[in-house]
Amino acid sequence: MTTTGTTPSQRYRDSFPTPVEDFAIEGIDVLDVPLHSAVLPPSELHPGGSGLGYGATREEARTGAMGEMAEMALSLRAHQGVAREQGSYAEMTRRHGRDRVADPRELCLEAGSDHSDDRVLQWLPMTRLRDGETVQVPAELVASAPDDLPGAPPPGGWLTTVITNGQGAAFDAGRAVTHALLEVLQRDGNATAFRVMDRGVVVDLAGLTDPDALALLDRLDAAGIDVAVKLASTEFGVVDVYAVGCSRDGSEPVPVMATACGEAAHPDRDTAVRKALHEFASARSRKAFMHGPFDVVLPATPPGYLEHWRGGHPPERLVEEDRALQAMLAWTRMGTTALVDLLQDTVLSRRSTVALADLPTWSGDDLHATVTGAVQAAGHDVLVELQPSVGDAVAAKVLVTGLEVETMSYGRIGERGVRRLVEHDEGLAVVGADPGGWARVHLTPAAEERLGGPAWFDRAGAERRVGALYALYREPGRHVVAEVLASEAGAS
Repeated sequence: MTTTGTTPSQRYRDSFPTPVEDFAIEGIDVLDVPLHSAVLPPSELHPGGSGLGYGATREEARTGAMGEMAEMALSLRAHQGVAREQGSYAEMTRRHGRDRVADPRELCLEAGSDHSDDRVLQWLPMTRLRDGETVQVPAELVASAPDDLPGAPPPGGWLTTVITNGQGAAFDAGRAVTHALLEVLQRDGNATAFRVMDRGVVVDLAGLTDPDALALLDRLDAAGIDVAVKLASTEFGVVDVYAVGCSRDGSEPVPVMATACGEAAHPDRDTAVRKALHEFASARSRKAFMHGPFDVVLPATPPGYLEHWRGGHPPERLVEEDRALQAMLAWTRMGTTALVDLLQDTVLSRRSTVALADLPTWSGDDLHATVTGAVQAAGHDVLVELQPSVGDAVAAKVLVTGLEVETMSYGRIGERGVRRLVEHDEGLAVVGADPGGWARVHLTPAAEERLGGPAWFDRAGAERRVGALYALYREPGRHVVAEVLASEAGAS
């Protein structure tokens, strides 16, 4: 399949049917760092997918776009026509044995949701990394998009909302799994530590040596853009950081650009900072491209792109995500200055400083062994589904027992999330008696014993805390905001 000298982006492209439509997105932001789009249109040969990528070079950005496209496309392809086993957790453990069925309570469920051992679910197999055994997992946790679950849901509906967490792509299984696992760790580390829960812990970048990161910091400064790299966590020996900021003069042409954020998790501090900064820089253009009006998008795309996209991808306003669309529309209408004011006490806050030199560093040669080893040594199981292509590319979906995600958007929380909220006295979680109307956290008996009793999460309080900033958590689909703005303009 490959030949000497073939670029990584081309190896991805060669793993899928033609045509793959890809192009550079240029001219949206004064910074204009490399940002790339890749789209595999749906066809009889493949269900299709799309991705956006970034990097220090055009090839890095193109590779990232192709990799993200591969994650989506291979996940869709892997689940087409696959039979899902149906049964309750109690039934499944009788059929397969308790050690071969994942306990949903260990996979971060929505607090207060209607789950019990007797609720009928649909299940898909994953592989447990530590022993290679097959483990049955609720299908909506294996899936990464609603389209990954064709056909009817179980009788009581899906257990939780499908999310894209824990996806990776590469040219070998180990790297794909590592990429996916680092994403899981990144989102676990910042689940209740950034966005509206931002603790304002800024990383002092003195001593940063990565040349690409240093060059980008200079470009940002010259462009009048202030950026702060913030620390979320160093658990498992992984540096979990995120980069946020905006222009000094409020000159973002599309307000949502001021909410740009770059996230990264890696055992090496410089590598994590480099990734977070480049993702932040590209996120300015990405957010404008995804959610800006058509007159902003059109000059940044090749002739015919928008007509083709609008014809083949009608916007779907999913009921559960309409809140995200309305929040994004509100930002658009309030303008950049007002949105920046809204972010001052959270996203843009600076309350304390930590030295980069005090964060973990790593120079090993086996990233997969380092990261998986640390997670498993802490008592967490890594569950994997591999999704091969017809070429070199392979994607992976990874779940990790006990790790957290989407607490402030969907109310998904477990033992770790309860501990963190209680430790930081956020007023959103308690252990013991229900304060009155709070949602019970789904925990195993062992987890409740470790915490000292049942745990409760204030979902209404979390919703109030998020308030007008919900679109920091969930964004509407590509160009949906532009479609709404265009229809409003046409009606006026």
